[in-house]
Amino acid sequence: MTPAGVLRRAAEHLARHGIENPMPTAEILLMAVLRTDRAGLYTRREGLDAREARMFARAICQRCAGTPLQYLTGEQAFRGITLEVRPGVFIPRPETEVLVSVALAEVADVEAPVVVDVGCGTGAIALSIKAERPDATVLATDLSPEAVELTGSNAARLGLHVHVLEGNLLDPIPNELRGWVDLVVSNPPYVTPEEYDDLPEEVRAEPRLALVGGTDVYRDLGASALRWLRDGGVLAVETGATLASWVSELLSRSFARVRVERDLAGRDRVVVGRRP
Repeated sequence: MTPAGVLRRAAEHLARHGIENPMPTAEILLMAVLRTDRAGLYTRREGLDAREARMFARAICQRCAGTPLQYLTGEQAFRGITLEVRPGVFIPRPETEVLVSVALAEVADVEAPVVVDVGCGTGAIALSIKAERPDATVLATDLSPEAVELTGSNAARLGLHVHVLEGNLLDPIPNELRGWVDLVVSNPPYVTPEEYDDLPEEVRAEPRLALVGGTDVYRDLGASALRWLRDGGVLAVETGATLASWVSELLSRSFARVRVERDLAGRDRVVVGRRP
C-alpha cells in the first residue's frame, strides 16, 4: 500500500478515536517516521517496510491514547526556531509567541538588555529572545532538572548562548545582577489544582509541575522580580483569560503602568508592568 493509502486508513482510525485534525495528524506522524516532508509523502510510490509500519502503527496508537503529538514527533516550531520536545517537559504553545512579542517590544530601545526567563521548559521564550536580540544577555531558570537539561540542549543545537540555571524563580540568578535586570519574562504554571482534574487527558500527559500553580505563583514571581529588576525594568507574564484581571490588580500594587495584552484570538493573555 502506498503512503497515501496508509494515511487514509490512519486518519480514519484517528477520527474514530476523536482525534482532532486526523489527516494532518497522520501526515505529521508519517513524515516523522519516514523522515521526509509532505511532498515526499505523496510522491513516494513504494509502501512502508516492516519497521516503518510498526513505528507508524505504534505512533498512531499512542496518539489515540492521548500522547501529545509533539512528544511523538520530538519537536515543536516556535516563532523562527524549532525546539526539541521530550516527555516530562512542558510543550510550548503558539499563544506564548504573543508573550515573546510583547517582551521584545518592551526592551526594543534598551541596548544589550539583561533578560531572565523564569520557568524555561524547552527554552522557547529564552531562545526566541536570544535569536531575535543577539545583543541580549539571556538567563533561564527552571525547577525541573529535565527542563534545564533540555533548554541547554536546544541552546547548543541552535547555537544560541543562554545561561540555564536550576532553581526556583529568580533564586539561581547571580547576586551581581541584582538591580541590573531589564526584563523578567515568564509563562508560569497557573492552572489551579481544581482545574487540573478537568483538563483534557492530552494536557494532563504533560508534567504537573509545569501546569499547576494557581494564583500564588504570580504573587511570588512579582515579589522576586522586584528584587532583581532595575528601576523601570519590565515584568511580562502569560496568564489565562480568567486570571488576567486578577494578575493585573495584583501587580498594580507594586508595579507601574500595568496593562493587559490580548492574543490573536482576542483573549487576555499577557500582563505587563514596570518596576517604579
